Amino acid sequence: MELSDAVRGRRMVRSFSGEPVPAEVLDRVLELACRAPSAGNTGGWDAVVLTGPEETSVFWDATTTADWRARSRRWPGLSLAPAVVALFADPDAYRARYRLPDKESSGLGAATHDASGGDVDPWAVPYWFVDGGFAVMVMLLAATDAGLGACFLGNFRGETALRSALGVPGDRRYLGAVLMGQPGGVDPPSQSLARGRRQPFEVVHRGRW
Repeated sequence: MELSDAVRGRRMVRSFSGEPVPAEVLDRVLELACRAPSAGNTGGWDAVVLTGPEETSVFWDATTTADWRARSRRWPGLSLAPAVVALFADPDAYRARYRLPDKESSGLGAATHDASGGDVDPWAVPYWFVDGGFAVMVMLLAATDAGLGACFLGNFRGETALRSALGVPGDRRYLGAVLMGQPGGVDPPSQSLARGRRQPFEVVHRGRW
């Protein structure tokens, strides 16, 4: 598939058939994600890959509630996702990377202090989340290229419970999860689609705003 076709054809699929994703296809998607851009070539994200109902149920138990599942029109389709890739960022990996000689002059390796003596994080942009977003986008496009449906679920609840259930170190930040599988069943469209997509002439400012 051409990149332009994958970009234009990609959409958030939130209903799955339950058919397993072949291991070699899932491995290819993850391998491509590892090639996403990364600040300082830090690569400060990790993925916990859950496949099959026994493993994916751990994710759902930690990140949803019985009340949410009862109310959600999407729960039946989401629950059938055969693969869930939970992503975790490592902020300290970036701070350590930017303390090294080739990055030390950036000043990003150590906290500065405000007038009251409190620590001030010098990272105006937390690139551990930016890099995680790059990896997610690659996964979504690679899944589309492989003929799979995929969606991204953000971190809305259950971060601590999920880390505990999956044995993730406490210094990692849960970024969100990519669900992948064959589309199937009823997939109610997002109400956000009614907003329409901003067009290039609305987004792109040339020379100045």
